[in-house]
Amino acid sequence: MKNLEIKDLSSWPIEHSTRPLVIGGPCSAETEEQVLEAARGIKAAGIPIFRAGIWKPRTRPNSFEGIGAKGLIWLQKVKEETGLLTATEVANARHVELALGAGVDILWIGARTTVNPFAVQEIADALRGHDIPVLVKNPINPDLELWMGAIERLHAVGLTRLAAIHRGFSTYQKQKYRNDPQWQIPIELKRRMPQLPIFCDPSHITGDRDLLAEVTQKSMDLNYEGLIIESHCKPEEAWSDAKQQLTPMALKELLSNLVLRDHDSSNELVDNTLGELRHLIDDFDEKLLELLANRMQIAKTIGHYKKENNITVLQNKRWGAIVEKSMINGQKKGFSEQFITNLFKAIHQESINQQEEIMNS
Repeated sequence: MKNLEIKDLSSWPIEHSTRPLVIGGPCSAETEEQVLEAARGIKAAGIPIFRAGIWKPRTRPNSFEGIGAKGLIWLQKVKEETGLLTATEVANARHVELALGAGVDILWIGARTTVNPFAVQEIADALRGHDIPVLVKNPINPDLELWMGAIERLHAVGLTRLAAIHRGFSTYQKQKYRNDPQWQIPIELKRRMPQLPIFCDPSHITGDRDLLAEVTQKSMDLNYEGLIIESHCKPEEAWSDAKQQLTPMALKELLSNLVLRDHDSSNELVDNTLGELRHLIDDFDEKLLELLANRMQIAKTIGHYKKENNITVLQNKRWGAIVEKSMINGQKKGFSEQFITNLFKAIHQESINQQEEIMNS
């Protein structure tokens, strides 16, 4: 895949030399007083970019859908009073036109918009000729191609100051977090687009201010370049997403407690040790693939036997026994339930695919 020409964060209209670059502010602009008070708090916390939602796409009608264009005037006052850069979400061409006209410095595209290529293209066309920094949230469903496609559409109209926001993925299952992080997806995005900065949105991943620290730290351990975190002067009174917001001073404390590790080592002994350990991992990976190939060969033999004896591919009782036994053995060896489930689901699905091919040949 051809690498896109994407500039790093040093090209953004801000002096930035340390990781992470932080964007903070309330989920929604509610009143002029609330916006300015929150911005003063963000400024005092040492955060250089102020965010506030002007338009809020909501799941159900009759919910607060944002204050609208008049909130852009409040963002202008934030810049005048504090000197902070401002950022807001846009969901269509009209939003882009209004935000650019009001001098908003940074835009982002939300998860509900990223999922729609028509909407993204409309925004891209409206931004043609404006190389403003634009961040793209992952789509609400776990689709890496959609996420990449949105970035590519923006790049195609000349935008080069682009970044991704990892905000997690919707799931019908009850779980610890509001949105499933599925860390492997942004990791794969970074592998395919290594020049693309990635921000973490722990507010939307967790949905709970008490869980922000652990997700924020994990994103730093995965070498994310930035953070976008919701911060309200009075979180308990917020008009939207009250539970996941925290005060600017609480945000400052969270950031001060982060452990920031180096991406690479300058110690030759450390590098050599890591090299030896990674060589061992490479050997184990090769052996794992060999074992899986042997297992799949047996699955194919079973497939031929099922075809000869007119037996269905899927055997629910057998699959249930595999899951139960593997879960017990895996947990004894220190693996998480989620890892065991995902691993054997993938193996089982490949076995089914191989046997179905035999059945239909």
